Amino acid sequence: MDELSRLMPDEMVSVREVFNLDSDLKVAAFREADEHVPEVDPAYRFNHDVTLAILAAFTRNRRMLLQGLHGTGKSTHIEQVAARLNWPCVRVNLDGHISRLDLVGRDTVVLKDGKQVTEFQEGIVPWAIQRPVALILDEYDAGRPDVMFVIQRLLERDGKLTLLDQNRVLDVHPGFRLFATANTVGLGNLNGMYHGVQRLNHAQIDRWNIVAALNHPPAEDEIGIVLARVPELDDAAGRKLVASMVAVAKLTRDGFRVGDLSTLMSPRTVITWAENIGIFGDPGKAFQLSFVNKCDEAEQPLIAEFFQRCFDRELEAPRTSGYLPAELAPTRAFAAAAAS
Repeated sequence: MDELSRLMPDEMVSVREVFNLDSDLKVAAFREADEHVPEVDPAYRFNHDVTLAILAAFTRNRRMLLQGLHGTGKSTHIEQVAARLNWPCVRVNLDGHISRLDLVGRDTVVLKDGKQVTEFQEGIVPWAIQRPVALILDEYDAGRPDVMFVIQRLLERDGKLTLLDQNRVLDVHPGFRLFATANTVGLGNLNGMYHGVQRLNHAQIDRWNIVAALNHPPAEDEIGIVLARVPELDDAAGRKLVASMVAVAKLTRDGFRVGDLSTLMSPRTVITWAENIGIFGDPGKAFQLSFVNKCDEAEQPLIAEFFQRCFDRELEAPRTSGYLPAELAPTRAFAAAAAS
């Protein structure tokens, strides 16, 4: 076993001081950061309730499933909590190509003393459960059914992992934590937006101790998130510009909710739009390339109407000839012009 497997949380930190949340809670943390601890993003904004749920999962050893629409930063939220607790963290994407052997391990041919021998190589799950690691299973609802049953035993309080090929039963390290993120809560692709997701076994859903939801933030928070990601816009004109962009995003989400649109504009897309403004020097052009071109052609007039309502200008149709300008206007200068 390596040095990491001998570590345990060795201090309690204040939620108020570390996460700037209105709470007197103290949570377990590590004094020293390991190489597996994510980098701290000082500009990250925590969702109050979701952060407390994640902290409960870390401190009280609860299995946690975080559900939310795409682009809302579910995995990043868990990573940023882990980063501030110095808790090692590993992410695994449960796409349709991940097999049971990828997770558990398999026999492989290795070279030892100049000879080829067969040796069992542990997968990511046996490695993680023997260490104080927060394992995040991304796209949990897209995992194959045979893969999901590898995880089921770990969801129980005293869960252990049995390696059938090795006739071994692995104890779980007391510092091991298990998280999962998903776009759905296991009911399948009900609205047609998440192809590839599975209906999850409810006996397994029932084993998750905490199920939280992280969806689109309030407008003020979303503006703050965009400005933190694109600090070039953080002045009076830029804030006015971003407020208009977030207003467009809200209209598209309202349109999606009532069935007028089939494409949802995520906070990630708003950030991409803001970044692309710095490249193309025009919010309309950047909006076209960041979001409009992803949408059904029949829905684009409605999206253009949303843009007109929030920016008080028409969304120009894409040019069919010509070229992009060689030099693009600086973002700050553009923001001032856009706000005037």
